[in-house]
Amino acid sequence: MSMVAVSGASAETLKIAFIDPLSGPFGPSGQAGLNEWIYAAEQMNANGGINGNEVEVIGYDNKINPKESLVQLQKALDSGVRYIAQGNGSSVASALIDAINKHNKRNPGEEVLFLNYAAVDPSFTNDRCSFWHFRFDADADMKMEAVTNWVKDQPDIKSVYIIGQDYSFGKAVAAAAVKNLTEKRPDIEIVGNELHPLGKVKDFTPYVQKIISSGADAVITGNWGADMVLLIKAATDSGFDGPILTYYGGSKGAATAMGEAAVGQVKAIVENNTNLPMSDAQAAYVDGYEAKYTEDNYYYHRIHNAMNMLSMAAEKAGSIDPMGVAFALEGMEYDSPNGVVTMRADNHQILQPMFMSTFSDDVERGVEKLPLGWKSGDADRIEAEDTRTETTCKMKRPKT
Repeated sequence: MSMVAVSGASAETLKIAFIDPLSGPFGPSGQAGLNEWIYAAEQMNANGGINGNEVEVIGYDNKINPKESLVQLQKALDSGVRYIAQGNGSSVASALIDAINKHNKRNPGEEVLFLNYAAVDPSFTNDRCSFWHFRFDADADMKMEAVTNWVKDQPDIKSVYIIGQDYSFGKAVAAAAVKNLTEKRPDIEIVGNELHPLGKVKDFTPYVQKIISSGADAVITGNWGADMVLLIKAATDSGFDGPILTYYGGSKGAATAMGEAAVGQVKAIVENNTNLPMSDAQAAYVDGYEAKYTEDNYYYHRIHNAMNMLSMAAEKAGSIDPMGVAFALEGMEYDSPNGVVTMRADNHQILQPMFMSTFSDDVERGVEKLPLGWKSGDADRIEAEDTRTETTCKMKRPKT
């Protein structure tokens, strides 16, 4: 267990257990997320904490394994943690949702709240929705709506290859891509639909060769972490020159792997990039983070939103008790740096402005110490309400 705490004293401490990979191939992605949670907590503590309480973030290495995640969850519960943050891997999130539901049912008065910042399997806010789970990222279906809205207006794209990681999230991305392309561009041929082992492929060249051989005009992928970085490196090294449409093209290390060869070619659907217009306060927040974590770039803007909405909910509830905070979060609106975001009351899914971003050499703020970064034009913004999708959630709420 790796532990990092934000020090200080207050009447009570609001503990957040961060359960994500801190070692192995996805360790860099997990560490970057932990750094942003710690930084957000530090900024909150510098302004009096959450409802007057100090915030402490504790990192638990789950090695991106669901069983190990449950071991780490129990360690967190034993240390008095009442808030769980996780995002890397929907298989992990699935296990945590089930375990937290059982814990809360068996331990009234000691409930735990799950702050999901990146696990985007749509089922978590549909048939498997839980009162104790709140998602601060757009789900896989919401992201695919945006990606395919871009594709439908590209007449030169006649064929698409879908590739992803072989677990629930990768399967959800593939299903959403097929559904949306069929509805919006029935003329497009899906020339490949392939899943690969999660975190086990060291060289994606054989996969890219299949993509090239298929004659695909574009690639759609939900890959993240090392799988995203290695896929893009193989694609650029092999000479694939079509659009690569991603959820996580901004994964740590991807820009260095892509280099100038991917400029204008790789796109990502995101809730933020650092070349969007920023207020002085937000620019100071971003600059402060990147000055402290010199090997990172500011990426998980949704963590900033989650921490501020958690603070607002605690103030509204007059308490840091998870049940009161959960009820206060339902339907909450927060005026974020990119516009108003809303936590849906019916299924606990965030609605926030989204942006189609393009890897570019014409940016003010580069990433990974490169003169390359991500940018979006005015036409690339999707308003928060336009990300709303239908839900099958039948929320069961506790009695108060």
